[in-house]
Amino acid sequence: QVQLVESGGGLVQAGGSLRLSCVASGSIFSINAIVWYRQAPGKQRESVAAITRGGSTNYADFVKGRFTISRDDAKNAVYLQMNSLKPEDTAVYYCNAPYGSVGYNDDWGQGTQVTVSS
Repeated sequence: QVQLVESGGGLVQAGGSLRLSCVASGSIFSINAIVWYRQAPGKQRESVAAITRGGSTNYADFVKGRFTISRDDAKNAVYLQMNSLKPEDTAVYYCNAPYGSVGYNDDWGQGTQVTVSS
């Protein structure tokens, strides 16, 4: 089973930018869609952005215009460029395939922490 590992989080001031990476242990070509999720303390995990194998993208309303998801199958990687960050973007960010789909992993791993200071 392909494992997805997140990286690139950190501490940034409001208005700043970060680029998250989601790198697979194997080929992501067979994974139709990969989603970036986030979970803030005391809140449920929520989807942030998704990208299909064909490059179609979808964003949650609260990140539209600020975040960009991209995919590089040659590098088995999916990226999340986050601009104009807000304190409410503070969360642990994860990548995974949608539940029940090819590539979905029950083990969500450590994720990568994003902290935005005001």
